Amino acid sequence: MDTPLPTDILVVGGGPAGLACAAALGTLGLSVAVADPRPVVAAADDPDADLRSTAMLQPARDLLEAVGAWDRMDAEATPLEVMRMVDATRDPPVARDFRADDISDRPFGWNLPAWAIRKALSERVAELENVTLRASGLAALLPRSAYARATLEDGTRLDARLVVGADGRESKVRDLLGLRARTVGYGQTALVFAVTHERPHDNVSTEVHRSGGPFTLVPLPDRDGRPCSAVVWMDDADAQARRMELDPGAFSAKATERSADAQGALTLVGRRAAWPISTVVATRMTGPRTALMAEAAHAMPPIGAQGLNTSLRDAAALRDLCERRPDEIGTPGWLDAYARARHPDAVMRAAGIDGLNRVSQSGGLAGLRATGIELLHDVAPLRRLAMRMGLGA
Repeated sequence: MDTPLPTDILVVGGGPAGLACAAALGTLGLSVAVADPRPVVAAADDPDADLRSTAMLQPARDLLEAVGAWDRMDAEATPLEVMRMVDATRDPPVARDFRADDISDRPFGWNLPAWAIRKALSERVAELENVTLRASGLAALLPRSAYARATLEDGTRLDARLVVGADGRESKVRDLLGLRARTVGYGQTALVFAVTHERPHDNVSTEVHRSGGPFTLVPLPDRDGRPCSAVVWMDDADAQARRMELDPGAFSAKATERSADAQGALTLVGRRAAWPISTVVATRMTGPRTALMAEAAHAMPPIGAQGLNTSLRDAAALRDLCERRPDEIGTPGWLDAYARARHPDAVMRAAGIDGLNRVSQSGGLAGLRATGIELLHDVAPLRRLAMRMGLGA
C-alpha cells in the first residue's frame, strides 16, 4: 500500500467556499490539498454551469482580493449600490430603498455568476505550488491525535493536520465524523435564471414580496445591448414544477407578472434551474482534527446574500487562526477557537433568514411585512444597523 502523503490541510469540497479557503491557506505558505471530483465549468453556456449568482459583500471581496482571485472576477462583477424591498400586496406597493452610501463609500457588494467565481478561484489555486487539486471524493476519514488520515475514492491516502469539510449540505465529512445537523424544509423551490428587461437596473437589486417567497432581481452586465438581471424566484415547490414546464414565452410572462413591474417586461435568456430550499445547521462545527465550513456547517435560503458570504467568513476565520497560531493547527484548543468564532454567528444568521423566509412565505402576514419594511427603513438608526449586520458586522 502506498505511503500516506503528508499535508498541512485537506479541504474536502471544491466549490467557491472550499476553493477560497484553499487559496487563503495556500497564500500563508501552508501545504494544502483539495479533493473534489467535479470538473470546473469555464463558461455560462456549459450544460453543467451553475446558473445561480451571488452578491459578494464587502468582506467577501476583501478576502478574495487578499488571496489574489478578485481581478479574475472583476469583468463579471456588477456593483450593488441599492437594495430595494417591495411589498406588492398593498396598492400601491410599499417600496423602500436601502442605499450603500448611507453607511459606506463602497457598494454593498458585487453580483457574480457562481460558475465565474469557481473558475477564477480554481485558476488562482492552480497557480499556488503548495496547493494540490485532486479530482476525487472522500471515501474514509480516521482522525488521530496528531493528524487525520483521509482516504480518497481514487485510493490516495493523506495525513493532514487539519481536514476542512466544505462538501455541502450532504457532507460526507460531517457524516463520517458522526456530527448531527438540524434540517428545516419549507416546501419551497427556488427557480434561478437570467432575464433581460426594458428598464436599466441602475445597480439596484430588487426584492419583491407577495406570498410563497421573494422574487429577487439582481443586476448583471448588459446582454446583447439590453439590461440584464439574475433572478431568484422562491415559491411553493409544486407551483414551481409547473412553471418549469412552461415554454420560454409563457414563463417570461409569468415572471413579469410576479415581478410587480419592477423592471418592465422580462425576457428569459438561457436555461432555468430549480433548487430545493432548506435550512441546515450542524450542531457542532468541529470534530477531532476537523473543521466544518460553508454548507457542511450551515445552509440557508437565498435571502439577503447571506449564504456564500457567511461561508467566506468561515474561510477568513480559518485563515486568521492559521496565521496567528500556526503550530497549533488542528489541536483541540485551536478548533475550539474556530467554533467560538463562527458557530454562534452561523446559528444567528440561519435563524434570522429562517424567520424572514417564513414571513415572506405567508400571505396572512402581508400587513406585518409591509409595516416591517417601512419601519426598518424609516427609522435611521435601525436602518443603518440592519445594513451593517447584513454586511457581516
